[in-house]
Amino acid sequence: MSGAERVERRTLAEAAAERLRSLIGDGTLAPGARLTEAELSARLGISRIPLREALRALAAEGLVAIEPHKGAVVTPVTPEEVDEVFPVLAALEGCAGELAAERMGEAERAELEALHRAMLAAHRAGNRAAFLAHNEAIHERIVGAAGNPTLASLHRALSLRLKRIRFVAQVEEQSWERSVAEHAAMMEALARRDGAALGAALREHLASKRAAVREAVARAGR
Repeated sequence: MSGAERVERRTLAEAAAERLRSLIGDGTLAPGARLTEAELSARLGISRIPLREALRALAAEGLVAIEPHKGAVVTPVTPEEVDEVFPVLAALEGCAGELAAERMGEAERAELEALHRAMLAAHRAGNRAAFLAHNEAIHERIVGAAGNPTLASLHRALSLRLKRIRFVAQVEEQSWERSVAEHAAMMEALARRDGAALGAALREHLASKRAAVREAVARAGR
């Protein structure tokens, strides 16, 4: 096999893995779904060899389980996964907040304020999908503003798992009320350029969210 062929195959596998992550994250491929190679090959427009490479990558990330002689299945979301993912996210976002508060420019802060207002409007309208989308965008912008590619890469990988956890966890309304208050504290810290306060607010936010999401996941699994 030539070097060009190896690069092309690796690129196909990476693209397939990224597409499968998205389908798992938004619930199109739900927990417990069996992943048939023939169907996925046709759906993604690739041969089985790069598809298998993609599935192995997702298995290493814990998104799918490969069962001998049976193929792959989307792994279930469990309270244990919540306990695994959230503390790491809290550490990453806390660090990002400390860095971003000092580095973020006026235009970036104005953009975050606009996202915060849009999130509040979605909350008032009872639009859960828009509320989550704006919420996620705020966290992504803070991480991006930290200016640390390693941190951003680690956060991106875990955010995919968080998105799938959120799909399963139908968190009760009072949790969204608490989230709004916690986001307000984050925006106040950012306005003061107080990195320590923003980092602490993000860690506290992820800790409270962990408890609510864990309870919802446990409830969904009963």
